[in-house]
Amino acid sequence: MIVRIPRIIGRAAVAAAAVLATGAACVGLATPAQAATYVNGFDVSHYQGSINWASQYSKGARFAYMKATEGTSYRDPNFNTNYTNSYNAGFIRGAYHFARPNISSGATQAAYFASHGGGWSADGKTLPPALDIEYNPYSGGTCYGLSHSGMVSWIKSFSNYIHTKYDKYPMIYTTFDWWKTCTGNSSAFAATNPFWIAIYRSTPPTSIPAGTATWTMWQNADSGTFPGDQDKFNGSMTRLKALATNHD
Repeated sequence: MIVRIPRIIGRAAVAAAAVLATGAACVGLATPAQAATYVNGFDVSHYQGSINWASQYSKGARFAYMKATEGTSYRDPNFNTNYTNSYNAGFIRGAYHFARPNISSGATQAAYFASHGGGWSADGKTLPPALDIEYNPYSGGTCYGLSHSGMVSWIKSFSNYIHTKYDKYPMIYTTFDWWKTCTGNSSAFAATNPFWIAIYRSTPPTSIPAGTATWTMWQNADSGTFPGDQDKFNGSMTRLKALATNHD
């Protein structure tokens, strides 16, 4: 789903990753002699139902994101189970929040998220809290009625709240098309936040937010080997563990 259905109604939804150890300046330009290193993962909400996490681990998945909240009133009913069971199966996992910028401030939604599963600790097992911000599936306009500067301010309010609370910047999930349309391709987060880019194809993202060195995670399909959406981390397991360990 490049223009995606919200996770609440059926969306199957450290700083920016540095140059790979292969020396490729951009993963999207890697050659066969510079084979990229990826770690497989996936993201889910309650719409995937009960998940056998041990089975997914045995198939090769090593990380997962799961929906925790949306706006300031919705909590995914399967979040606690998914978060606990994925941890017990050996996953590095994290929580995501589906943004609703037209109903409250970024800081208000970040506080709700943090209070309902969106926390972070430097334990090597917890991914940065993730902000899922994309085309508005409800009423209120494609960009939730916000200007480019208004949207950048909203995201910054969310991001700053999380960083102040956990000394960790949130992962930003988006599509490049949405980012260009609704933020004007802002570079305001390039030096701080890792980006999780959705584009459904077999080759990695080559269009990424302005100023960003490369993508950190890539949502490459809405179905596949694992439940929900299929994802790749841009690097090795060592780098993935560092993302889940290091403060920003």
